[in-house]
Amino acid sequence: MSERAIDCWLTDMDGVLIGEDRALPGAVELIDQWRANGTPFLVLTNNSIYTPRDLSARLTRLGIDVPEDRLWTSALATAAFLRDQTPGGSAFVIGEAGLTTAIHEAGFVMTDVAPDFVVLGETRSYSFEAITRAIRLINGGARFIATNPDVTGPSPEGPLPATGAVAALITAATKREPYYVGKPNPMMFRSAMNKLGTHSERTGMIGDRMDTDVIAGIEAGLHTVLVMTGIATRDEIERYPFRPREVLNSVAELLEK
Repeated sequence: MSERAIDCWLTDMDGVLIGEDRALPGAVELIDQWRANGTPFLVLTNNSIYTPRDLSARLTRLGIDVPEDRLWTSALATAAFLRDQTPGGSAFVIGEAGLTTAIHEAGFVMTDVAPDFVVLGETRSYSFEAITRAIRLINGGARFIATNPDVTGPSPEGPLPATGAVAALITAATKREPYYVGKPNPMMFRSAMNKLGTHSERTGMIGDRMDTDVIAGIEAGLHTVLVMTGIATRDEIERYPFRPREVLNSVAELLEK
């Protein structure tokens, strides 16, 4: 552990706590330890499809006990951003329940008539009609927001087009780039710390990707921990001009002895 006293944690979910519908080494024990010690923590994901209740149930099935209020998604971060920008505003939303619920609970009106924002999130049923409407609204002056820049997502059959890929289509038609709220934007980590009421000096971030988790953690001023249970490899680390503070085989190495 570093010279900094880390007493609050943010952790990515896929590749850190779970992988291919199984708990990764140390994940169950680490979450149990944090909860027993009263350690403030949030589990983060760039996926905007699911609500915290959905994700909590998924983790529980895998033996990882994470309450709904300990989950922070790109949908929740996006809703918090919109609320700060335009309280009581309106949005045309392309996304699933995780995003629509978060935006509704942030006090926004969802409409396809002169909205303040067009908000694009992850969905498994992108509609040509909805994308066309989004393009016309953005050309008409709506601000373009997207939950995360990931261009593909995993599935048992192989990669699926994700938010970033559809955003690129809309950008090609409008010449307007979206503002991405999720990782690697450090705003997602800052909004998570706001939720916990913690400071970057005492907060650690655990991730499995150099290009999202680690870079965003560094930019947010966090203690960064990269684990080898997901995307990153030790060889890949050398290709980047920045380094995580710690590189561990798995979160099992963070357990108190």
